[in-house]
Amino acid sequence: MPIAVGMVEVLGHPPALSVADVMVKAARVTLVGYERVSGARLTIIVRGDVAEVETAVAAGVEAAKRIPAQSPKEKTLYLSSTVIPRPHANLEAIFPTMCFQFGDGWERFLV
Repeated sequence: MPIAVGMVEVLGHPPALSVADVMVKAARVTLVGYERVSGARLTIIVRGDVAEVETAVAAGVEAAKRIPAQSPKEKTLYLSSTVIPRPHANLEAIFPTMCFQFGDGWERFLV
């Protein structure tokens, strides 16, 4: 089964928590964690089967777009998203806090 990594970037901690919750409930994915990009920008990271990650990211994007922005200068709290099917092992060198190497037993992380 091919492994994918999915990411949704939002503005603020409450939207990040909401998006993470929706993503893990929408599909059989594992929440890897989140990365603070800068200031209040956070990227929620999940992994799992390619189709499941695509489903989770789509659900996370919709959830982020439904959250109303409280600040008049921000129109939306959703910033960006992506799915990387079968990420190359060299990505671990670029993103050291992300765990892309799936050795034996990675299946135990699937719900």
